[in-house]
Amino acid sequence: MHQLTLAEIARGLADKKFSSEELTKVLLARIAQLDPQLNSFISLTEDLALQQAKAADARRANGESGALLGAPIAHKDLFCTQGIRTSCGSKMLDNFKAPYDATVVAKLAAAGAVTLGKTNMDEFAMGSANESSYYGAVKNPWNLEHVPGGSSGGSAAAVAARLLPAATATDTGGSIRQPAAFTNLTGLKPTYGRVSRWGMIAYASSLDQGGPLARTAEDCAILLQGMAGFDSNDSTSIDEPVPDYSASLNDSLKGLRIGVPKEYFSAGLDPRIAELIHNSVTELEKLGAVIKEISLPNMQHAIPAYYVIAPAEASSNLSRFDGVRFGHRCADPKNLEDLYKRSRGEGFGPEVQRRIMVGAYALSAGYYDAYYLKAQKIRRLVKNDFMAAFTEVDIILGPTTPNPAWKIGANKNDPIAEYLEDIYTITANLAGLPGLSMPAGFVDGLPVGVQLLAPYFQEGRLLNVAHQYQLNTDWHTRTPTGF
Repeated sequence: MHQLTLAEIARGLADKKFSSEELTKVLLARIAQLDPQLNSFISLTEDLALQQAKAADARRANGESGALLGAPIAHKDLFCTQGIRTSCGSKMLDNFKAPYDATVVAKLAAAGAVTLGKTNMDEFAMGSANESSYYGAVKNPWNLEHVPGGSSGGSAAAVAARLLPAATATDTGGSIRQPAAFTNLTGLKPTYGRVSRWGMIAYASSLDQGGPLARTAEDCAILLQGMAGFDSNDSTSIDEPVPDYSASLNDSLKGLRIGVPKEYFSAGLDPRIAELIHNSVTELEKLGAVIKEISLPNMQHAIPAYYVIAPAEASSNLSRFDGVRFGHRCADPKNLEDLYKRSRGEGFGPEVQRRIMVGAYALSAGYYDAYYLKAQKIRRLVKNDFMAAFTEVDIILGPTTPNPAWKIGANKNDPIAEYLEDIYTITANLAGLPGLSMPAGFVDGLPVGVQLLAPYFQEGRLLNVAHQYQLNTDWHTRTPTGF
């Protein structure tokens, strides 16, 4: 049962080959057996899962149907879940039980999804390796000595290891797409505003976006269908009709214009990954796509702009964690200043502290114009590059990451090296565009992803291209040894 995709689970439940309760018990037992190797979960919710599974089976017995009704999933541990610990991978929130469900959690629960638990993540979603978590590093099931990517590495590792078919994740600078690439999954970052951020603990509010991680584009379409939609509780949510993402999966790619930016193939890209990307381009050409070289001239400025904007917003968002209202509080504070300093110093890890400091500096008097304002101007130039490109092409294709997953601890003393791994993904967040990573092959036994970007609200087109590619390749079907 653990090898079934979301789509196969939906068909199996509809045909009464097994019940949601039976499937849930199998997966909970598998998590108990295998997750100690991976550390992909922070919290398991066995009682809730079995309760939801029984309720889903009862709904099906009463004639209800639905692709997510009875399907087991997990949530990245920054989606608030009522009465369940929501830690954000941080000591600061180790004892925090959310008093309400995030909109994404509530929507998926209403659709009948079964929550198996909360997955590990980089602390407050700050990282590209899932090494900054208070609960320890997550390991990549393809090679336990390597990182699974971040910040959604727990969700990615759990799905890749067949502990469950799909999971929610979030993407601020590539944190869905990069772990998908590192673990041989399909991961989709929707258009900014397509999925509600209400109840999703914020890192950088103008960049954060929730989305699905699964093994196939078909499964991502199913999970996104349950997540997407306007939410009046979220001021950044966009009131745009949600199409049936599964309906367009089998559309022809004949005549589809795919742009390949020349800037993507610079000296920083592993040549073995470049070869795999070119192979995927050839495969799409066989399916009728038309390939064109394009240019994104301001891409080189994206990383410095991102690492001003994101920390600036983080320093503002994380100011609420002060040891007074909720979260970690230091013992025996001498006065209010001591309470603030020690609570934050003890509650936040080194990477979070580093980004808060950078952000506070960028927003400080005398430096706001020089750094934050200039970074926002670069953000507009990046967006303009994409808008110009999309007058010539329908989709932009390139590598998801410049290198395969690195060894755990390899970048511990060089955070800049880790930041540079986001070079291909952060532009979509700066521009608010949808992006998808899909499996494209292996380098030294480690998975590699190809990234697709589309105009606003064209998630269906991304899923269509990825699905057609997956019907004609088998990379996404490979399973890590031992899982």
